[in-house]
Amino acid sequence: MKRDDLVRWLDATLDVHAYPDPSLNGLQVQGRDEVTKVAVAVDGSLAAFEQAAEVGADLLIVHHGLFWGDAEPITGMMGRRVRFLLEHDLSLYAAHIPLDAHRELGNNWGLAALLGLADLAPFATWQGHPIGVKGTFPNPVSLRDLADTIERELGESVLVHAGGELEVGSLGIVSGAAAREIHTAADEGLDAFLTGEPKHDVFHVPFERHLNALFAGHYMTETVGVKLLGERIEEVHGIDAEFLLLPTGL
Repeated sequence: MKRDDLVRWLDATLDVHAYPDPSLNGLQVQGRDEVTKVAVAVDGSLAAFEQAAEVGADLLIVHHGLFWGDAEPITGMMGRRVRFLLEHDLSLYAAHIPLDAHRELGNNWGLAALLGLADLAPFATWQGHPIGVKGTFPNPVSLRDLADTIERELGESVLVHAGGELEVGSLGIVSGAAAREIHTAADEGLDAFLTGEPKHDVFHVPFERHLNALFAGHYMTETVGVKLLGERIEEVHGIDAEFLLLPTGL
Protein backbone atom coordinates (compact mmCIF):
# COMPACT_ATOMS: atom_id res chain seq x y z
CA MET A 1 0.00 0.00 0.00
CA LYS A 2 1.21 3.51 -0.71
CA ARG A 3 2.41 5.29 2.41
CA ASP A 4 0.53 8.46 1.56
CA ASP A 5 -2.74 6.57 1.07
CA LEU A 6 -2.38 4.95 4.48
CA VAL A 7 -1.51 8.29 6.07
CA ARG A 8 -4.61 9.88 4.55
CA TRP A 9 -6.72 7.02 5.93
CA LEU A 10 -5.16 7.42 9.38
CA ASP A 11 -5.70 11.19 9.36
CA ALA A 12 -9.37 10.78 8.43
CA THR A 13 -10.10 7.78 10.66
CA LEU A 14 -8.57 9.38 13.76
CA ASP A 15 -9.63 12.94 12.83
CA VAL A 16 -6.17 14.01 13.91
CA HIS A 17 -6.63 17.70 13.14
CA ALA A 18 -9.80 18.13 15.20
CA TYR A 19 -8.07 18.43 18.58
CA PRO A 20 -5.84 21.08 20.11
CA ASP A 21 -2.80 19.08 21.08
CA PRO A 22 0.84 19.79 21.97
CA SER A 23 1.78 16.75 19.89
CA LEU A 24 2.43 17.13 16.20
CA ASN A 25 -0.19 14.58 15.18
CA GLY A 26 0.15 12.87 11.83
CA LEU A 27 3.18 11.87 9.79
CA GLN A 28 6.25 13.14 11.65
CA VAL A 29 9.04 11.49 9.66
CA GLN A 30 8.68 10.30 6.06
CA GLY A 31 10.19 6.98 5.07
CA ARG A 32 9.75 4.62 2.10
CA ASP A 33 6.84 5.07 -0.29
CA GLU A 34 5.39 1.56 0.07
CA VAL A 35 4.06 0.08 3.31
CA THR A 36 3.93 -3.70 3.56
CA LYS A 37 4.11 -3.94 7.35
CA VAL A 38 3.16 -1.60 10.20
CA ALA A 39 4.38 -1.58 13.80
CA VAL A 40 2.51 0.13 16.63
CA ALA A 41 3.94 1.26 19.97
CA VAL A 42 3.16 3.65 22.80
CA ASP A 43 6.35 5.72 22.77
CA GLY A 44 8.50 7.13 19.99
CA SER A 45 11.81 6.03 21.47
CA LEU A 46 15.02 4.78 19.87
CA ALA A 47 14.26 1.34 21.31
CA ALA A 48 10.89 1.33 19.55
CA PHE A 49 12.50 2.45 16.29
CA GLU A 50 15.07 -0.34 16.54
CA GLN A 51 12.39 -2.97 17.19
CA ALA A 52 10.26 -1.67 14.33
CA ALA A 53 13.22 -2.01 11.97
CA GLU A 54 13.99 -5.49 13.31
CA VAL A 55 10.46 -6.76 12.57
CA GLY A 56 10.58 -5.27 9.07
CA ALA A 57 8.08 -2.45 9.51
CA ASP A 58 7.87 0.34 6.96
CA LEU A 59 5.71 2.58 9.16
CA LEU A 60 5.67 2.91 12.95
CA ILE A 61 2.58 4.38 14.61
CA VAL A 62 3.02 5.73 18.16
CA HIS A 63 0.90 7.47 20.76
CA HIS A 64 3.74 9.65 22.01
CA GLY A 65 5.69 11.04 19.06
CA LEU A 66 8.88 13.07 18.80
CA PHE A 67 7.57 16.63 18.63
CA TRP A 68 5.65 18.51 21.35
CA GLY A 69 4.98 22.06 20.28
CA ASP A 70 8.21 24.02 20.55
CA ALA A 71 10.85 23.77 17.85
CA GLU A 72 13.68 21.46 18.88
CA PRO A 73 17.14 21.15 17.31
CA ILE A 74 17.85 17.82 15.66
CA THR A 75 20.93 17.20 17.81
CA GLY A 76 21.97 14.81 20.56
CA MET A 77 19.24 12.31 21.46
CA MET A 78 16.78 13.83 18.98
CA GLY A 79 19.40 13.71 16.25
CA ARG A 80 20.10 10.03 16.92
CA ARG A 81 16.40 9.21 16.79
CA VAL A 82 15.72 11.06 13.57
CA ARG A 83 18.94 9.76 11.97
CA PHE A 84 17.92 6.17 12.73
CA LEU A 85 14.50 6.66 11.10
CA LEU A 86 15.98 8.26 8.00
CA GLU A 87 18.80 5.73 7.65
CA HIS A 88 16.29 2.86 7.87
CA ASP A 89 13.72 4.58 5.63
CA LEU A 90 11.17 4.11 8.44
CA SER A 91 8.14 6.40 8.59
CA LEU A 92 6.87 7.65 11.96
CA TYR A 93 3.21 8.57 12.56
CA ALA A 94 1.90 9.96 15.88
CA ALA A 95 -1.62 10.16 17.28
CA HIS A 96 -1.86 11.56 20.81
CA ILE A 97 -5.17 13.09 21.99
CA PRO A 98 -7.02 11.70 18.93
CA LEU A 99 -6.07 8.17 20.04
CA ASP A 100 -7.17 8.85 23.62
CA ALA A 101 -10.57 10.19 22.60
CA HIS A 102 -11.60 7.97 19.66
CA ARG A 103 -14.85 6.13 20.39
CA GLU A 104 -13.91 2.94 18.56
CA LEU A 105 -10.11 2.82 18.57
CA GLY A 106 -9.18 5.00 21.53
CA ASN A 107 -7.54 4.15 24.83
CA ASN A 108 -10.49 5.14 26.98
CA TRP A 109 -13.42 3.69 25.07
CA GLY A 110 -11.29 0.63 24.39
CA LEU A 111 -10.66 0.18 28.11
CA ALA A 112 -14.39 0.53 28.78
CA ALA A 113 -15.08 -2.30 26.33
CA LEU A 114 -12.41 -4.52 27.91
CA LEU A 115 -13.97 -3.99 31.34
CA GLY A 116 -17.54 -4.65 30.17
CA LEU A 117 -18.96 -1.20 30.89
CA ALA A 118 -22.40 -0.37 29.52
CA ASP A 119 -24.37 2.88 29.02
CA LEU A 120 -21.22 4.61 27.82
CA ALA A 121 -21.09 8.40 27.69
CA PRO A 122 -18.36 11.04 27.27
CA PHE A 123 -16.49 11.94 30.45
CA ALA A 124 -13.97 14.70 31.13
CA THR A 125 -12.59 17.07 28.51
CA TRP A 126 -9.32 18.20 26.99
CA GLN A 127 -9.45 21.91 26.08
CA GLY A 128 -13.20 21.67 25.56
CA HIS A 129 -13.17 18.35 23.69
CA PRO A 130 -14.47 15.12 25.25
CA ILE A 131 -11.58 12.78 25.94
CA GLY A 132 -12.67 10.11 28.43
CA VAL A 133 -15.63 7.81 28.96
CA LYS A 134 -17.89 6.78 31.81
CA GLY A 135 -20.29 3.92 32.16
CA THR A 136 -21.99 1.47 34.45
CA PHE A 137 -21.52 -2.22 35.13
CA PRO A 138 -24.57 -4.36 34.30
CA ASN A 139 -24.02 -5.85 37.77
CA PRO A 140 -21.94 -4.03 40.38
CA VAL A 141 -18.48 -5.51 40.89
CA SER A 142 -16.29 -5.57 43.95
CA LEU A 143 -13.40 -3.15 43.95
CA ARG A 144 -10.99 -6.07 44.32
CA ASP A 145 -12.49 -7.89 41.33
CA LEU A 146 -12.33 -4.70 39.26
CA ALA A 147 -8.65 -4.24 40.09
CA ASP A 148 -7.97 -7.90 39.30
CA THR A 149 -9.73 -7.58 35.93
CA ILE A 150 -7.72 -4.50 35.02
CA GLU A 151 -4.49 -6.27 35.96
CA ARG A 152 -5.46 -9.30 33.88
CA GLU A 153 -6.39 -7.23 30.82
CA LEU A 154 -3.42 -4.85 30.92
CA GLY A 155 -0.73 -6.95 32.57
CA GLU A 156 0.16 -4.24 35.08
CA SER A 157 -0.25 -4.09 38.87
CA VAL A 158 -3.00 -1.67 39.86
CA LEU A 159 -2.61 0.84 42.67
CA VAL A 160 -5.95 1.30 44.45
CA HIS A 161 -6.94 4.22 46.65
CA ALA A 162 -10.11 2.85 48.22
CA GLY A 163 -11.98 5.95 49.31
CA GLY A 164 -15.47 4.80 48.35
CA GLU A 165 -17.80 1.85 48.63
CA LEU A 166 -16.31 -1.58 47.98
CA GLU A 167 -19.06 -2.36 45.43
CA VAL A 168 -18.54 -0.42 42.19
CA GLY A 169 -21.46 0.33 39.89
CA SER A 170 -20.05 3.19 37.82
CA LEU A 171 -16.61 4.08 36.50
CA GLY A 172 -14.95 6.97 34.69
CA ILE A 173 -11.83 6.41 32.59
CA VAL A 174 -9.12 8.74 31.28
CA SER A 175 -5.86 7.00 30.39
CA GLY A 176 -2.35 8.24 31.02
CA ALA A 177 -1.67 11.25 33.26
CA ALA A 178 -5.18 12.32 34.25
CA ALA A 179 -5.20 11.93 38.04
CA ARG A 180 -6.76 15.35 38.54
CA GLU A 181 -9.92 14.12 36.82
CA ILE A 182 -10.68 12.41 40.14
CA HIS A 183 -12.44 15.68 40.94
CA THR A 184 -14.58 15.32 37.81
CA ALA A 185 -15.50 11.75 38.75
CA ALA A 186 -16.51 12.90 42.22
CA ASP A 187 -18.52 15.83 40.83
CA GLU A 188 -20.44 13.41 38.60
CA GLY A 189 -21.17 11.01 41.43
CA LEU A 190 -19.19 8.07 40.04
CA ASP A 191 -18.15 5.19 42.27
CA ALA A 192 -14.64 4.90 40.83
CA PHE A 193 -12.13 6.47 38.47
CA LEU A 194 -9.42 4.75 36.43
CA THR A 195 -6.32 6.44 35.01
CA GLY A 196 -2.65 5.71 34.48
CA GLU A 197 -0.38 7.42 36.98
CA PRO A 198 -1.07 8.96 40.41
CA LYS A 199 -0.30 12.56 41.38
CA HIS A 200 0.79 13.60 44.85
CA ASP A 201 -1.43 16.69 44.89
CA VAL A 202 -4.62 14.64 44.56
CA PHE A 203 -3.63 11.75 46.85
CA HIS A 204 -6.22 12.69 49.49
CA VAL A 205 -9.05 13.48 47.08
CA PRO A 206 -10.59 9.99 46.73
CA PHE A 207 -10.59 9.54 50.50
CA GLU A 208 -12.09 12.95 51.23
CA ARG A 209 -14.61 12.84 48.36
CA HIS A 210 -15.55 9.20 48.92
CA LEU A 211 -14.80 7.44 45.68
CA ASN A 212 -12.27 4.84 44.55
CA ALA A 213 -9.27 5.68 42.38
CA LEU A 214 -7.37 3.05 40.39
CA PHE A 215 -3.99 3.65 38.76
CA ALA A 216 -2.94 1.06 36.16
CA GLY A 217 0.16 2.72 34.71
CA HIS A 218 0.51 5.50 32.16
CA TYR A 219 2.15 3.15 29.69
CA MET A 220 -0.17 0.15 30.04
CA THR A 221 -3.42 2.16 29.92
CA GLU A 222 -2.21 3.60 26.62
CA THR A 223 -1.37 0.31 24.94
CA VAL A 224 -5.07 -0.19 24.21
CA GLY A 225 -5.49 2.36 21.42
CA VAL A 226 -2.44 1.45 19.36
CA LYS A 227 -3.39 -2.24 19.57
CA LEU A 228 -6.93 -1.51 18.37
CA LEU A 229 -5.60 0.70 15.58
CA GLY A 230 -3.22 -2.05 14.47
CA GLU A 231 -6.09 -4.54 14.38
CA ARG A 232 -8.20 -2.14 12.32
CA ILE A 233 -5.37 -1.63 9.82
CA GLU A 234 -5.12 -5.39 9.38
CA GLU A 235 -8.90 -5.69 8.89
CA VAL A 236 -9.31 -2.80 6.46
CA HIS A 237 -6.06 -2.90 4.50
CA GLY A 238 -4.78 -6.45 4.93
CA ILE A 239 -1.42 -5.16 6.16
CA ASP A 240 0.33 -6.95 9.01
CA ALA A 241 0.48 -4.73 12.09
CA GLU A 242 2.69 -5.79 15.01
CA PHE A 243 2.46 -4.36 18.52
CA LEU A 244 5.81 -3.60 20.15
CA LEU A 245 5.79 -4.07 23.93
CA LEU A 246 8.25 -1.70 25.61
CA PRO A 247 6.86 -1.11 29.12
CA THR A 248 8.21 1.72 31.25
CA GLY A 249 6.77 0.56 34.59
CA LEU A 250 5.17 4.00 34.96
